[in-house]
Amino acid sequence: MKRKVQLKGQLRRYVQWPLILSVLLLVMNLVMYFVSVKAGCVMSGFLIVYIAVVLLLYVKNRPQIYGELVSFATQYGQVQRKLLKELAIPYALLDEDGRVLWGNTAFFEASGKGKKNLRKSITWFFPEFTLEMLPESDFEDSRTVHFSYGEKDYRADLRRVYMDHVMDSSTFVEVEEDEGFLIAVYLFDETEMNRYIRMIREQRLVAGLVYLDNYEEALETVEEVRRSLLVALVDRKINKYIGALGGIVKKMEKDKYFIAIQEKDLPVMRENKFELLQDVKTVNIGNEMAVTLSIGLGYSGKTFAENYDYARIAIDLALARGGDQVVIKEGENISYFGGKTQQVEKATRVKARVKAHALREFIESRDKVMVMGHKRSDTDSFGAAVGIYRAAKVLGKRAYIVINEVTTSIRPMKSCFMDNPAYETDMFLTSEQAMEMIDQNTVLVVVDTNRPSYTECPELLARTSTIVVLDHHRQTNEQISNAILSYIEPYASSACEMVAEILQYFDEGLKIKAVEADCLYAGIIIDTNNFTSKTGVRTFEAAAFLRRCGADVTRVRKMFRSDMAEYKAKAEAVRHAQLYHGFAISVCPTENIESPTIVGAQAANELLNINDVKASIVLTDYQHKTYVSARSIDEVNVQVLMERMGGGGHMNMAGAQLECGVEEAIEIVKHTIDKLHEEGEF
Repeated sequence: MKRKVQLKGQLRRYVQWPLILSVLLLVMNLVMYFVSVKAGCVMSGFLIVYIAVVLLLYVKNRPQIYGELVSFATQYGQVQRKLLKELAIPYALLDEDGRVLWGNTAFFEASGKGKKNLRKSITWFFPEFTLEMLPESDFEDSRTVHFSYGEKDYRADLRRVYMDHVMDSSTFVEVEEDEGFLIAVYLFDETEMNRYIRMIREQRLVAGLVYLDNYEEALETVEEVRRSLLVALVDRKINKYIGALGGIVKKMEKDKYFIAIQEKDLPVMRENKFELLQDVKTVNIGNEMAVTLSIGLGYSGKTFAENYDYARIAIDLALARGGDQVVIKEGENISYFGGKTQQVEKATRVKARVKAHALREFIESRDKVMVMGHKRSDTDSFGAAVGIYRAAKVLGKRAYIVINEVTTSIRPMKSCFMDNPAYETDMFLTSEQAMEMIDQNTVLVVVDTNRPSYTECPELLARTSTIVVLDHHRQTNEQISNAILSYIEPYASSACEMVAEILQYFDEGLKIKAVEADCLYAGIIIDTNNFTSKTGVRTFEAAAFLRRCGADVTRVRKMFRSDMAEYKAKAEAVRHAQLYHGFAISVCPTENIESPTIVGAQAANELLNINDVKASIVLTDYQHKTYVSARSIDEVNVQVLMERMGGGGHMNMAGAQLECGVEEAIEIVKHTIDKLHEEGEF
């Protein structure tokens, strides 16, 4: 549509001023007639001449004035165009579809494409610049995006330019409204800035702590005259590894080192999978036990002190997970490497005695004790809770066990306490009842789990400040952070074993009733698969203590008997198992099964009895979730597998919960196995 070009603004008023003055003179002429008719006539003559001259000049000079204005605007636009064309910053105008309408010299030089390629898409000039980067909605007039092209990094500032807005800003002419728009693109080269940012980041400090896991135990297996040589060789391995990276090592104690490296060295260490862990194990001068170490690294803190705090948290987590691994804490993110070695059982029980005395002090200082395990409580969780219940009763405190759902595995044990005059009727509480009774004068003991989301009632953790955690699972990123006493030993076979040890040091006059001993003994049997998995000397010592307290093997065995439907479901899971890279994968049926997840775990144990099966994975669809039970003997670390899927556990016994169907869960399991094979974890 052809637009009308008209003068406006101050220029329009300036051109019209002689006509406005003519009106003023006409009024003055009328006034003069009232003063003197003769004077009015004279002035009328002059006014007629003035108006004639003004009209003549206005009509005659108007095209010339417009021509001069257009000439000025053209010259002004040419100057602007030349400046934009020679601007050092790449600049271009795009249409609504992202096609380049105009670009300056720097734009074409940056893209390496000639000017003859106008009207082509911006993605043709810069393939990494996609059309999705353009401002999309009408409410988004500008946007800043980053992309790389060739060896350069660019920041692109995009801005919509509406045609009617451009014309409104003109002080000379006005144009009819136009709804179209252009997109102005400014490119800023950030290559150098990004390079300096990377240099600064790569030079940031990474604080680290290196602890020898089994220093004392390894030295005891070496002749006394050769012990100093073993220590020297380990020192040399650590110093050589860190020194090759340009870092420093400072020995703080006989089995503890502080290290400092640059952040650029972390990818190198990750790439070689922290070969120091395996390198130290090769030190052998006659020692029967290989030396293992744990490493905790911290970085991305605001200060060096904060990085050191991260390193301390990381090393504590590495030790709590069993040692022989690397834990890296980057701000709130935590990653794990290694952890393939079974932790050696500690011969001394000093730690158990110290924890028992500390637990006694906390219970004595409070009025009530509440014990809870994990959701869908199993034999180990229930047995450990019963053991803590007995410890509280010995001190004359009111004790309660929080449990919501009674599964088939614990129903026979719980029935021993129901309608039993030796126990209170409110011995067992639901989550709702516990929330009403708990207060700041209550000790909350969490057994068989250290993850708040896995507990029977996570809300209880915020209702009291006296929280005790007793668990044998390796710690993960999620942990109960406000516990005043935490006793986590991954080498322990079960939580029942740990509680049995604590009870031996808790009180000299402590006597466990036979039914309570049965529950603790049952927990050990289940978690050790009849003393065949994760069983150490202290496991048998705990079992012997419980036998002396009256635990009966026959009664316990009767508790474990399952009905025909459960047995058939377990057999079906074993029958339909498929072998995938040494993993026996199967699905446990859930029809007519009260506790299918427990049956799935039992089926996973059964699959380990088959030749060529390195590990077993059984999936169970229950309550709109897929429960995964993983078991192994010694070749595969199933804990690493389950942690990749959001779960956890032990090296030989782990699990996870997936928010998807069984078929999708099987694909996730296979994909995770393939990925771990590629990374060399298996």
